[in-house]
Amino acid sequence: FYSIKYIVLYKKCFTFAQNNKAESEKLNRVGKNVILFFMNILNLILSIFPIILLIYLMVKRNALPSYVALPLIAGLVYAIQLFYFKGDFTVLNANIISAIMSVATPITVIFGAVLFNRMLEVSGAMNTLRKWLGNISQNPVAQIMIIGWAFAFMIEGASGFGTPAAIATPILVGLGFRPMQVAILALIMNSVPVSFGAVGTPTWFGFDGLISKGLLDEKGLAQIGQMSSLIHFFAAFIIPIFALRFIVSWKQIKENIIFILISILSCTIPYLIVAQFNYEFPALVGGAIGLFISVIVANKGIGLAKTENSSEQKDNVSIKELIKALTPTALLIIILVITRVKQLPLKAMMNDASEWFSIPLGYLGDYQVSKGLIFSIKNIFQTGENASYKLLYVPALIPFIITVLISIPIFSIETKNVKSLFSNSFKQIQKPFLALVGALIMVNVMLIGGENSMVQIIGQGLANATGEYWTPFASYLGAVGAFFSGSNTVSNITFGAVQYSVALETGLSIPLILSLQSVGGAMGNMVCINNIIAVCSVLGIDNAEGQIIKKTAVPMFIYGIIAAFVAYFIIPLIF
Repeated sequence: FYSIKYIVLYKKCFTFAQNNKAESEKLNRVGKNVILFFMNILNLILSIFPIILLIYLMVKRNALPSYVALPLIAGLVYAIQLFYFKGDFTVLNANIISAIMSVATPITVIFGAVLFNRMLEVSGAMNTLRKWLGNISQNPVAQIMIIGWAFAFMIEGASGFGTPAAIATPILVGLGFRPMQVAILALIMNSVPVSFGAVGTPTWFGFDGLISKGLLDEKGLAQIGQMSSLIHFFAAFIIPIFALRFIVSWKQIKENIIFILISILSCTIPYLIVAQFNYEFPALVGGAIGLFISVIVANKGIGLAKTENSSEQKDNVSIKELIKALTPTALLIIILVITRVKQLPLKAMMNDASEWFSIPLGYLGDYQVSKGLIFSIKNIFQTGENASYKLLYVPALIPFIITVLISIPIFSIETKNVKSLFSNSFKQIQKPFLALVGALIMVNVMLIGGENSMVQIIGQGLANATGEYWTPFASYLGAVGAFFSGSNTVSNITFGAVQYSVALETGLSIPLILSLQSVGGAMGNMVCINNIIAVCSVLGIDNAEGQIIKKTAVPMFIYGIIAAFVAYFIIPLIF
């Protein structure tokens, strides 16, 4: 419509502009507008095309595995940036080096999680945990809600980084659930707590750029936390039930609905209350309380239907056996908590970026090691691009590998089994490594250009298409950010400014739109490539990423509808 309008106007101007300077200037303006309009459309098409192609390649019949599809799309994005957007060749290559180095963070977390779970199997601890959980309740719904919901909720609050799925999913598979179904369930379940995961990092750090520029104050940040928790609270009535349906029948859900609601509310009520005055501990506190209540209620059989084998004699586990089997998981949780709570000194020490020593590498950049053992390459190819790896803070060496090393003598694991543990864990991460290299190169290259980057073009295109009706779409932009980056935090950093500007221009509530951004980053974890690769790697599932995206995309869209409903009808009544 607009292109036809401009062409007609252009012809009119041309007819009368021969001897009229004013009309001639109007002709030039209209011509420029036509060109600008089509250029913007083309920019948007070329920015979003690689993502559409990636999804197609991974969900089509005879889908390409992620370790093939992602590097291919990364190459396509590189070519578009270089030849169409005229990206600087050196900057592009610096971002590729940065991406390859950045792979160290997710791949070492995956390695640590795989190693830890293999150790639990080899040591016999996993078998003891299966027996114990079966003694609490042999009802599959109870087992899923305790491990896949409440336990994962607490771990997300302590650590984030995909550790909830890495720790919880192998336990569920060990209880007899199918790996593919467990992977889908874990991705869907691990959404509600994510905005306050890793001790609130997506909230307090994700919007730090807006605070540092004076666009957002502490009161506004607190409101974002309060509104986000309210949206998640309402979503929690539907999303966990939706996740359960991938493993159990609707009949089982209906029969056990009282227990399901008790387990959900035991996490989300304290979560909502804590979020009213703090944005660091809602998920951690909510998960801990919810886990405690869920175990007690399940043990008493409250709200649970009797299962076919509920009358069978229980395989008793002694207190000594249970304590020994729980020791690695307890160590893991304790280490996570004491290294993530910023009120304790360890977090600051592990993130100490002050220089210990550095080595100049010439044109490649400067290699630097900080006092907190953060290994960095600064100013790659003299472009200002940096890459770093936090050896102590990334949840790989601490807590996974350290916990495994402590557990080896506790369980008297033989040397040959220790060697097998490490070698088999290395083999399991080879394909995920290739997939993650492709994913991070794609993301890094699409972020080049600041406000004119491919990612920002997609965000602005979505925002411009809706204008003042942006509210129901705000969460989906946050989900796009999580899809790209694998992180609610990075999504908030990337699109927080876009959401702020849209809210400002349209007169919408800034805290509300930013809370929808945060919720979107959390629900985007369901379809995030990095998370899907990680959980498939831990469970040993091959070439299933596309199938999983097709399954998890549906609850993600439902989550966005719930978020819009709460934003329109619930939040205005409270705030």
